[in-house]
Amino acid sequence: MLEYKLAFRNLFGAGLRTWLNVTVLSIAFVIIIFYNGMLDGWNRQARNDTKAWECGSGQIWHHLYDPYDQFSIIDAHAKVPSEYKPDIDRDLITPVLIVQATAYPGGRLVNVLLKGITPSQAILELPTAILGPRSDSSYADGYIPAIIGTRMAQSARLKKGDNILVRWRDVNGTFDALEITVASIYKTNVPTIDNGQIWIPLEKLREMTSMPEEATYMVMGSAYKEILNAQGDDKHLQGWIYKDEKALLKELDDVIAAKKGGSKMIYSLLLAIALLAIFDTQVLSIFRRQKEIGTYIALGMTRLRVVWIFTIEGSTHSILAILLGSIWGIPLLMLIQKTGIPMPSSADQAGLAIGDSISPFYSAGMILSTILLVVISSTIVSYLPTRRISKMKPTDALRGKII
Repeated sequence: MLEYKLAFRNLFGAGLRTWLNVTVLSIAFVIIIFYNGMLDGWNRQARNDTKAWECGSGQIWHHLYDPYDQFSIIDAHAKVPSEYKPDIDRDLITPVLIVQATAYPGGRLVNVLLKGITPSQAILELPTAILGPRSDSSYADGYIPAIIGTRMAQSARLKKGDNILVRWRDVNGTFDALEITVASIYKTNVPTIDNGQIWIPLEKLREMTSMPEEATYMVMGSAYKEILNAQGDDKHLQGWIYKDEKALLKELDDVIAAKKGGSKMIYSLLLAIALLAIFDTQVLSIFRRQKEIGTYIALGMTRLRVVWIFTIEGSTHSILAILLGSIWGIPLLMLIQKTGIPMPSSADQAGLAIGDSISPFYSAGMILSTILLVVISSTIVSYLPTRRISKMKPTDALRGKII
């Protein structure tokens, strides 16, 4: 206990120098938590939005389908296996058919993807209910409803109620064209189901392309995923590939990982500045207190105990910094979490799921790891200068000889 009493007495006796070090370290501590919280908040938001709007709880792809290869879409379709039809009828899975097409809004040419989806599906957040038939006559009156995203509407200069001429090629390679009507324009944070895409009723697209009962991929609902987990069976059929959430969200996870790698450089510099101040303080303290150190050793205190006193002094900076950072940081971080961080309009063009604002997420694990990082780093930095004490001779220290 003597070491702790001496360490705290010397620490608080330093006055302003101690509190300057503590303040700088507390700023670094809060910034680390804020930056990691912002990235974790974006990660959670992007993953939830992507799952809700695009991925579902997993997907089953035609083996030729590659969303990054437009040439694969021509042949990436086949009849839905009969094994999946009961699940489709129970709305546990929803099939999607993709066809390349050309739209002519206002006489201009725009390459688009026609995507057919079941209007009654409830797996994705897409407002597909409006794609249902207006009457018992279904689409016999020639009305073909479509939904598009705000990005597509803006780039093609379309608004609700507009008619668009769309040309496509059916399964036999024959070109055909029809007018479709923009029944609704939806807003989403997920650009991959918006840019250059037009969603129409699945059965109508199958009829237009002569692809009865075919699909490009199927989206799984959470209920179907639970059934698969319980049965331990993914119904892997020849010609179809199962993609779990990890595979579907890999691109997003890679971006988040890259951002976290870059953020480490930023807060490492901030932490290094704060730790450098502690290091300099320790060096100066040992230099100025040589007679005190010599007295301790002459009175019988071991060199290890003297080293421990100075190490405690340095590491206590981190404890005080955490306490000070909590006093001003917790209200600030909670306010930011409540109001969110507004994102510029240009972020919408990044091709990633980014909302109008990001609400940071501060997990207990992240906060604990940050506390450990600050405490351990400051302890190591505090210990390094004290190693010279172990080489000091008491007689030289009492005479005030420079170490």
